[in-house]
This record gives sequence, C-alpha cells and structure tokens, in this order.
Amino acid sequence: MEKLKECVSFGEKLGADFVEARFDNLTLRTLERTDDTWKSILVKSRKGFGITAYVEGVSGFSFSASDDKDAIMTATEKAFKMAKTSAAVAMLKLPFEKGDAIRSKSTETPSVKMHPDEYDIAHKTDLVNRCVETAQEHGESVRNIRGLYGELYGKKMLYNSDHSEIDWDFLTTELRVTVTSKTDSGAMVYGTERYGGTVGLEAYAGDVPEGFGKEAAVRAKEQLTAKACPAGKFSTLIEESLVGVLAHESFGHLSEADFVVTGSSPLSGKIGERIGSEHATIHDNGVPDLTKYGGLWMPYDDQGIAGSDTVILNKGILKHYLHNRGTAQKLGQKPSGNARAVQFIYPPICRMTNTYFAPGEISNEEEALEELGTGVYAIQTTGGQVQGDGSFLFKAIRGYWVENGEIQHPLREVALSGNILELLNNVYGATDRLVIKSGYFGGCGKGGQFPLPTGLGGPKLLVKDVTFGGKA
Repeated sequence: MEKLKECVSFGEKLGADFVEARFDNLTLRTLERTDDTWKSILVKSRKGFGITAYVEGVSGFSFSASDDKDAIMTATEKAFKMAKTSAAVAMLKLPFEKGDAIRSKSTETPSVKMHPDEYDIAHKTDLVNRCVETAQEHGESVRNIRGLYGELYGKKMLYNSDHSEIDWDFLTTELRVTVTSKTDSGAMVYGTERYGGTVGLEAYAGDVPEGFGKEAAVRAKEQLTAKACPAGKFSTLIEESLVGVLAHESFGHLSEADFVVTGSSPLSGKIGERIGSEHATIHDNGVPDLTKYGGLWMPYDDQGIAGSDTVILNKGILKHYLHNRGTAQKLGQKPSGNARAVQFIYPPICRMTNTYFAPGEISNEEEALEELGTGVYAIQTTGGQVQGDGSFLFKAIRGYWVENGEIQHPLREVALSGNILELLNNVYGATDRLVIKSGYFGGCGKGGQFPLPTGLGGPKLLVKDVTFGGKA
C-alpha cells in the first residue's frame, strides 16, 4: 500500500489530475483430464502494479511486474506522459471529479470453509478423477470425457487520488465435466455439468463430483436419440444459464457506457424509454447474495468504486448504464462499479460483474411449462454469435419439445436467433427463483482483455415468437 501511495503522489506532482495505482497478487491453477490422460496441470501467477493517470479527461496507462521502486515510478511517469500527450489530440474527453475517500473492510471479503490455498493438488485432482470416472460408468457411445478444475485467488489492492485505500481478496473456483457422445449418424452430442463462482472447495464436498459425472453422462445419453429442433417461430421456456447468456452477451454489452458515449450502442440516448415488456428487468450486481443465488463477488472495481446493484432495465424501462467514473459524469449518472481489468497489465474499462434477469412470479418449472403450452424448452448453451446491434445466434446444448404443457421428447440442434431488443418485448413471464452462475473457465472478452470472470443468470424465462433455425 505504501508503494501505491508513492505512485499516486508522484503522478500528481508530475501534473496528473487524478491517479489510480493498483496491485494484484493472484494465483491461477488449471487441471484438465481427458478420458484417462491428464492433459494439463498448470499454475500461473499474476503479480504486479498497474498505474492509470488522467489529464483533462484522457487516461494513460502503464504497468510493472517488478516491485522495485524505480520500476514502479517509471511506469507512473509513462502513464502520465501518455495521458498528457493524448490529451492534446483526443476527440473524446471524459473528465471526472474527485470523490470521498473509501476504506475497505475485512468483512467485505466473504469467508469460505475450504479455501483452495489450504488444500494440496491431490485433493483437487481427486475431484476431477471422480467426475470423469463416474461419467465413464454411466456414459454410452462415448467419444471423450473431459474433466476440469480451476481456481483464481489472491490479493487486490488500490490507492487513488481520492485517498481511497482498497484491500480485498478475490476468489473464484470451478469444477466441470463434459461428456461427448456420438450418434449412429456420426453427430456429436454433449452433456455437461458444472458449478463455480466465489466458493470454496466445500462446494464440491461429499458425492458432488460423482453427481456431476453421472448427470453429464445421462444428458449426453439422452441426446443420442433426441430429435432435431424444428425450424420456425415458437414460444419458448429458456433455462437460467441460457437466460444469463442473453442478459450478458446480447444486452449487457450494449449497456456498457463506453459504447454509449460514442453512440455505438443502440441504447444510446434511450434512458427512460420503454424497450421491453413489464416482465423484463435486468440487473448488474457486483455484490449478490452468494448463499442464496451464487455468482462472483466484486466489492470494488479497478477504479476504487464500491460494487453495487445496478438496475439497468426496470420492467422494460431503460434506467442506467454500466459506468466507469468518466462515463458516469459525462452522462449524469452515478458510477456503478463497472471499471474492470483482467489483470494488472491492462487498464480498467467498462465491464460487467453479475448480469441477470430478475425473477418473476411463476412458482416452479411445471407451472412455467403450463404457461408455455406448446413450444421449445431450451437449456444451457455452447455459445454463439452477437452483433453490435443486439442481434444474436445461440446454440442450446439441449432442449425439449413441449405440447400442452407436457414435455414430449428431447431436442438437439437447438439454435435460437433474433435481436435482444425484440426479445425483451416478447418476455411474458419468469419463474420466482434466481440462479447466478460463474466460475473460472470461459469469461468475458472485450478490448483485447480475455478472460474476465463474470457471473450471469436469471430465472427460467418465457418468451414468445423466438426464431429457431434447426442446426446451427
């Protein structure tokens, strides 16, 4: 912390209007087993200083992987010089005022019963082994089985020109298993199960790994005889993780204020306007109730702003964007705690934390299927494509054809497409249970910074007139 304070003082003496000095000391561990072979046991460290200097609303950034004082001061000077040079020619300037000093508290870092730092590699490889070996017992026509465990944890510190002192511990873990089976026609089908977020190893205690392995294998087995999803427009019930992907990929990025201030988002200038139905409410929340909903814990962003629950869309009305300090002042809104960097070698930019649809009033899956009537129940996703105007194409891992509120048969090749702004207007119901999913693997990409851990989720969502295209 003393070195961070020296960076800020030095940058201000050089002439910077504002300085942020960050320090990360993070450990990453990845374990991967495919079938009977260990593919990877990888450990990395992310340790260093990142310095951002602001001059006339323009930022400059530099970093140092060394904790040598001269190296850190050199990085501070480089950040200032970049900001000063850029300020002379920048077309867009985002100045912001100083705020009150913030002091982090130890209670803002959630405690876990079994921190991964306290357990050896054998404990973690055993989790993966049990996932894979149980999947082997229950699989059919298996092409391969892949088990993964990952962890990212450690210290994050910040000092800035507000004299804020931030000191907290980041944590995310994940255990997952994927079974790939091959149909008689040669098509590959999948079953997967995973859990992760800001949780300790107690989340995988007992027979959890065996449950993951069995569930993934059973889902892949079911897909062997599943029918291809029909093409056309249908009402659909969308499961929580796929709902979260829609919230994040198709809508969340449009609400990031760096896109908004440049006019490159279709949400620019639409605060207060109705862009969805009364059943569509979307949050971005850095500090969700982990015990109730799961997710990623982000009590502060990388500008020293406290994490918060930002209601982006409230019953179809656009209320707020996701800000850094400069965009917030430019657009007359409060900073939302969304300035994030993947690691110390990158500057913070507008990014999501946990983005999710709010729950509704439907009490359970059975009632939701009754509301659906006839249509598609789409579950999980392998990813897809998103355009800057909100257009999307996602492929669900699996699904079911539903008639008169009853599941008829499993579906594969479930590809849904459309535009998020149209989809928001077609939301007509949601279940009352919120689920937020996060973890170590995957993550968000933007501005060359990948993978950034985030959370996403929601309830099960009912949407009319969703376009399905068969095979994606």
